[in-house]
Amino acid sequence: MLLSIEGLEKSFGSLRVIDGFDLELAEGEVLGILGPNGAGKSTLFNLIAGALYADRGRIRLNGRDITAAPAQARCHAGIGRTFQIPHPFEKLTVFENLAVAASHGGTNGGHRDTDLVGECAAILERTGLIELANAPGASLTLLQRKRLELARALATSPRLLLLDEIAGGLTEAECDELVDLIRAIRGEGVTIVWIEHVVDALLAVAERLVVLNFGRKIAEGEPAAVMDMAEVKDVYMGIAA
Repeated sequence: MLLSIEGLEKSFGSLRVIDGFDLELAEGEVLGILGPNGAGKSTLFNLIAGALYADRGRIRLNGRDITAAPAQARCHAGIGRTFQIPHPFEKLTVFENLAVAASHGGTNGGHRDTDLVGECAAILERTGLIELANAPGASLTLLQRKRLELARALATSPRLLLLDEIAGGLTEAECDELVDLIRAIRGEGVTIVWIEHVVDALLAVAERLVVLNFGRKIAEGEPAAVMDMAEVKDVYMGIAA
């Protein structure tokens, strides 16, 4: 398994945000995560990526225990992520934002200087940002910042890509483009975990779904079967069984 999580717990004071979470994720898989606001989805990503540390439990990447590893070490080990609220380096250009990620990420601790320009340009092209390469981060719209979030994550050369609600606010055509891009990324061998409220986009890609509520996993399995579960309809979609 590429990612193994056992008995993960995280509390903020008396509030248990992640409660006994387990997960096995195979290399090359696309996993979707659903749940209402406050279910603990982004906290789970923070625990996997190293922005937060678990109170209990274990996280293993390719068999290596990374539970106590800092975020930078996890990035070098192959974990890339986007954030639900984009925070680009506003005084740097779009290209420079990518160059920072490419220089400090990746399993080798960064790209060779001779490759960096071409690799960043290729990522900007794929994510629709090439014409904004010289624009400052502060000038981007919300949708452009979301594209930059994905571009920066890709620039770290991830083996495991964590996507946190990158489809929110996109038009139907933009969602279709995003789905095509994520399929292409998966086709290159990248394992993907995607948190998303735009369910149609998620279901177009995910092979398996996990549903969280109050930090606990309430459902897991094949997407159509999970979406048809009474508890999922009740908790996530507000449909009484």
